[in-house]
Amino acid sequence: MPTAFDPVDLGKRRLANRVAMAPMSRSRSYDPLGRPNPSAARYYRQRASAGFIVTEGIQPSPEARGYPATPGLHLDAQVRAWREVTDAVHEAGGTIYAQLMHAGRSGHPSLLPAGVTPVGPSPITADAKVFTLNGPRPCVAPRELTEGDIARTIADFAVAATNAVAAGFDGVEIHGANGFLIHQFLSDNANTRVDGWADGIRFAVAVAGAVAASIGPERVGFQISPGNPHNDIVETRTRRVYPSLVSELDELDLAYLHVSEGADLGLTAKLRSRWSSVLVLNPHTPNGRTGPGHLTLIEDGAADVISFGKLFLANPDLPRRLALGGPFTEPDPSTFYGGDDRGYVDYPALPD
Repeated sequence: MPTAFDPVDLGKRRLANRVAMAPMSRSRSYDPLGRPNPSAARYYRQRASAGFIVTEGIQPSPEARGYPATPGLHLDAQVRAWREVTDAVHEAGGTIYAQLMHAGRSGHPSLLPAGVTPVGPSPITADAKVFTLNGPRPCVAPRELTEGDIARTIADFAVAATNAVAAGFDGVEIHGANGFLIHQFLSDNANTRVDGWADGIRFAVAVAGAVAASIGPERVGFQISPGNPHNDIVETRTRRVYPSLVSELDELDLAYLHVSEGADLGLTAKLRSRWSSVLVLNPHTPNGRTGPGHLTLIEDGAADVISFGKLFLANPDLPRRLALGGPFTEPDPSTFYGGDDRGYVDYPALPD
């Protein structure tokens, strides 16, 4: 079996290793136009030794925003700014995918354009709080998406994917996890529709199909988090829903599936058996984080690529450190979200 340091083909790209940088919101895009932080090019370039990078969540439309200071990919100015980031990563020999994220009901009117309300599959308020410029605020009742809204939302994802390619990204990852819009459609409690969108699989596959049609399926990944209760998500049918979802996504010939694993490891194995291309795994780590010991999951055949979050945040040369067995820098949680370059681009690489 391959190891984490063997190459793997992702779509039409050959990756140098199987250590991915997981998507992590950093909330440092303070620009009023939603452009990435001026230091983002340096931040991602520092981590270009990853097999591939998945960016922080990027909103495909203004109403998709779920947190302050997050970037978009729906304006020409944003596309131009992201080009500086992708150029920097490519100059360092890296591969970078843009994660497209629609927060859905897990947003707040104060984060959106004037008069715009968060949307969701059904008008059901999440029993959760969202961080705003004025601190944590309770979620509000979302506006239920109409048929026309759903069509426009799907189109927004497709246009943002086209913008991502124009910005130089090697592909996109569709965020279908962590209690955001696509995950809301898949859940028991956020989606109580009785029309053709009652089956949330349809919406997830429609988004993936539209994005694949716009930029080619070999440039598209899809992230799921079965059973993740984040943002007040309830799922009681994961063993039925997710194998069906993965089977339908598999028919689209996407580049990869990114599984943020829950406690049901047996479900992960079942999804693995249903998926034909690259499976990226962010392993279940209760009260912990992904670490060197999880690399054996590649050797065991449980995954093709392992994604690392916090450890990659604090160790920009993580593949090298993993190959050497360390040492590893501890991340500073106080600098995870917002702030300046401290805790962003000042984590050191190992000396040559």
